[in-house]
Formats: sequence, structure tokens, C-alpha cells
Amino acid sequence: MKPRSRRLLVVLLVLALAGVAVFLTTRALRSNLVFFLTPGQVLDGEAVGKTHLRLGGLVQAGSLQRDGERVRFVLVDARHGIPVVYRGILPDLFSEGKGAIAQGRLDNSGELQATEVLAKHDENYMPPEVQKALDGSAHPAAKPGAGQ
Repeated sequence: MKPRSRRLLVVLLVLALAGVAVFLTTRALRSNLVFFLTPGQVLDGEAVGKTHLRLGGLVQAGSLQRDGERVRFVLVDARHGIPVVYRGILPDLFSEGKGAIAQGRLDNSGELQATEVLAKHDENYMPPEVQKALDGSAHPAAKPGAGQ
């Protein structure tokens, strides 16, 4: 084999390996993407085509129902609410009227089947995305320092 042919073969092999590496990396990243949405965005159709999502908002007062390890509640923003079903133990700081994020899949009935629930970690903290979604709402938790 001539040196020129050998160099061309090496370059083509390197390009093929780089293409496979890029393909595998994008596939792995795509399967791990989780989009953050508010209930209003979900009901506006922004969740269409997304298999996993994070839904953030406030836990609606009076919506928390416990049945063993199965928990149902509604996450709300300024305009809408989405029911959430979660099987497991909720974080200690999880309570009605406080900010929470539920991660999971949206089923055909419009409920979020959560695999993970996160609660805010202190009295004044609210995830920036949730605060942005609540800005301008009439909910008292939307005001900094309120709801204490």
C-alpha cells in the first residue's frame, strides 16, 4: 500500500470514529434532557413531544392527599394547576403553599407521574424559574419574604 493511500485510510478511519463518538454523545445527552416547565406552559402545549419534564410551582392548599406511599397534589402557577402523582417519601420541607418541583412523565390524562419531588430548602429560597413564573401573580408566595 502506498503511503498516500495509507494516510487517506487513517484519516477516513479517524473521521468515522469521530462521527460515531459524536453520535453516541448526542444520543446520551438527548435521553438525559429534562425540561423545566410551569403548569401554564404545559397547558399551553409546550410539553408536547417531551418525554421527561420538571414541573415547578406552588403546592396548592388543600390538594395534598396521602394514601400510604402514594401522594397526590396539585402544582400551580399564576394561571393553572397540574395534578401530580408520586409514589415515595416526600422531602421533609414539602408542604402546601410552598414551592416544589416534580420530575416525571406527563400521562394521557394530564397528570404528572412523578419519579422525584424536590422542595425548596429554606424559608426564603425559591428556584429562579418558579419565581419568574410567579412574578406578577396575585399569590402571596410570589412576593419576596411573603408566606413566612
